[in-house]
Amino acid sequence: MPLTREQARNHHKAMDLVAADRDLTRKEKEFVLDHYQPSASTTQALDGAFFTPREMARELATYDIGGDRPGERIIDLGAGIGRLAFEAVHADWRDREDLPLGEMVCVEKNPEYVRVGRRVLPEATWLCHDLLDAADMDLGLFDCAISNPPFGAISRSRDSAAYRPRQFEYHAIATAARVARRGIFIVPRTSVHEEHPSQRTTSCLRFTRETGIELKTTWMDADAWRDQWGGPTPRVTVVSADFHHPGLRTPNAA
Repeated sequence: MPLTREQARNHHKAMDLVAADRDLTRKEKEFVLDHYQPSASTTQALDGAFFTPREMARELATYDIGGDRPGERIIDLGAGIGRLAFEAVHADWRDREDLPLGEMVCVEKNPEYVRVGRRVLPEATWLCHDLLDAADMDLGLFDCAISNPPFGAISRSRDSAAYRPRQFEYHAIATAARVARRGIFIVPRTSVHEEHPSQRTTSCLRFTRETGIELKTTWMDADAWRDQWGGPTPRVTVVSADFHHPGLRTPNAA
């Protein structure tokens, strides 16, 4: 979808800020996050990437991602330019309740997204890698994995653990299970459940059967933010999972 004149103007302004030879203010960082347009210079459609809307990210950071102790480590798998990670790091309640993060690690394979992300969230550790490689990067165990991963049956560099679904989002969740104690994920609603969350899809049931990972539906859907995705308007839901360690079990394991 072509950018409007205003979108193009704000995108160029955002890129000027990214290129500025100085630290950015909080307001400038939020401007970049709000107005950077991935479709202006990247293969967004091929990547299957959709950037998390600001208000949705803030809602997740406030009610779902929050840790219950200071010093937690969080990894964002497929971080994009860092909107979800930014809101998790800068959630107002962290200062209010004295629960600062110990570490935020952002894994993103698109080098342009990483370049922008390092400017808006310099306090995070940015790794320019495929998120599917995270389990083999010796990063240690995280308290929480967060992800708004690429959606659907897109090409991938490898399979995750013992499961080989077509949907990329399941590979992201299976990877998270190998590096974190729990996870919060934005995924297409139709890949997890039918009209009601209790009606699991065939792919979701198979994922649980093959991996032992139970996905809990946190939200039925996120239609309140459908007009804020900046292009296509995917219908998504939010799921969470508690992971057992070490690693995933193999298929058909007892």
